[in-house]
Amino acid sequence: MNFILVLSGPVAVGKSKLADEFIRRFDAKRISTRQLLIERAGTENERGALIEAGKRFDVETDGAWVQQQIQPHAAACAEDDILLIDSVRTQRQIEHLRSAFGDKLIHIHITAPLSVVERRYRKRAAASDDRRSYDDVRSDPTEAAVWNLKDVADVVVENDRCEAPALLARATAGLGLFPKRVEPLVDVLVGGQYGSEGKGNICAHLAKGYKVLMRVGGPNAGHLVADPRYKYVQLPSGTQSNPAAKILIGAGATIWVPQIMKEISDCGLAPDRLTIDPQAMIIEQSDRDHEAGSLDVIGSTKQGVGAATARKIIGRDKEKHFGSVVRLAGDHPDLKPFIGSTLDALDDAYAAGNLVMLEGTQGTSLSLHHGKYPYVTSRETTASGCLADAGIAPGRVRRVIMVTRTYPIRVGGTSGPMAKEIDAQVIADRSDLPVSQIDATEVGTVSGKKRRIAEFDWDQLRRSASLNGATDIALTFADYLNAENQNAKSVEELSAETKNFIEEVQRVANAPVSLIATRFHRDGVIDRRDWK
Repeated sequence: MNFILVLSGPVAVGKSKLADEFIRRFDAKRISTRQLLIERAGTENERGALIEAGKRFDVETDGAWVQQQIQPHAAACAEDDILLIDSVRTQRQIEHLRSAFGDKLIHIHITAPLSVVERRYRKRAAASDDRRSYDDVRSDPTEAAVWNLKDVADVVVENDRCEAPALLARATAGLGLFPKRVEPLVDVLVGGQYGSEGKGNICAHLAKGYKVLMRVGGPNAGHLVADPRYKYVQLPSGTQSNPAAKILIGAGATIWVPQIMKEISDCGLAPDRLTIDPQAMIIEQSDRDHEAGSLDVIGSTKQGVGAATARKIIGRDKEKHFGSVVRLAGDHPDLKPFIGSTLDALDDAYAAGNLVMLEGTQGTSLSLHHGKYPYVTSRETTASGCLADAGIAPGRVRRVIMVTRTYPIRVGGTSGPMAKEIDAQVIADRSDLPVSQIDATEVGTVSGKKRRIAEFDWDQLRRSASLNGATDIALTFADYLNAENQNAKSVEELSAETKNFIEEVQRVANAPVSLIATRFHRDGVIDRRDWK
């Protein structure tokens, strides 16, 4: 087991609230000394009888009875369990526990000014119809001595001005249950162009190296994975590639519930694996209806993401905007089994030293702030924007992997400027790929529209690498440079022009090309990372 946490403190000081918070936050296994007394004495669950039984056992065992009763519960704990004893009442009880469990035992004493405890007791007694005065309770020698256990505790917490979560933060400081320091454990994967860079398949390739996969953004972008073949719109693209990974949907996400429920069902996700932050925004049908007739001019996929995002900002007055009031994920009945704090889940990952992959959506040049307005999306698509949406501090970042394709694309129609537009036939002539293969590929995953294609934009590469702080480049669609690249298993097997292209990408981006996608296939990624 990870820890045995022992609580002590006078009656009505707030031990139970702290114990409840340990259970909520860390799933601690709670054992009450009341329960132990009932097990040992076979007596009824009545306060007076239990107090007398406890005193008798203290005399008979010199206070060792708590440790004796705890022993089988501790033996049944898993390695990472936290066992919480609520609560001990004598110094000898604590000494026997320390002797048995050594450094695993942490004694937390909760105290408060006498006047505060007395006021809380009166309030509690009134609610329970307990007619004894606080003076009567405190006159018991054992209860009177409980106040002095602060002198032998590992942690002493004053509980006169704290709510339960704040009490927990103080009680656990330095124990390692929350991360002790900012350690770089998060790799961020973003698109470097206008989206559709092939992020999904790169994520699926990388997924097995992470314990946590996290997604932000909304359903206006689809990520296609080769094996198992699937189009992810709301879930992380490695969900089925790494069935052991914890799946998180961040607070900055926008959710179209029919889509995410379909993906949850398709991927067989249970609540113990998927956590959706309660603050994520729900897209309503009215959002989709609003966008249906208004955003053709910018090539929007019209999934309601922008309208829902706008409502989250302007809907703080709790009035209807665009036909609906704000509804967050925590308010939606279909999502209720999956709702939980993603910040808590991330803290758990940091404390355990687990790697996290954060997957962004769309591309850097579609950034609301840094793209060519108005031909932009409704969110900040750079690595920093993804981190903000996820609730991840910049100091947590280990790598920023920017996915860049050999020929950038934009959604069909009037979707905004590109450097030098070409068509599929130009790529076919240069690469010897069938033009029909290119045409079949270059269709929007969500919009279904034929895509616009352009020459590679070196200034866009430089600018996007700078905006994202790219540490690595994942270059996709290497087969568009030469059809023979589809069969390459290493950089040495790529065409000479492709190797030259890679060298120049590295110079301009000032980052290594660590991953090269040669085709849409489970074995279609050349991985030359020096980190895993």
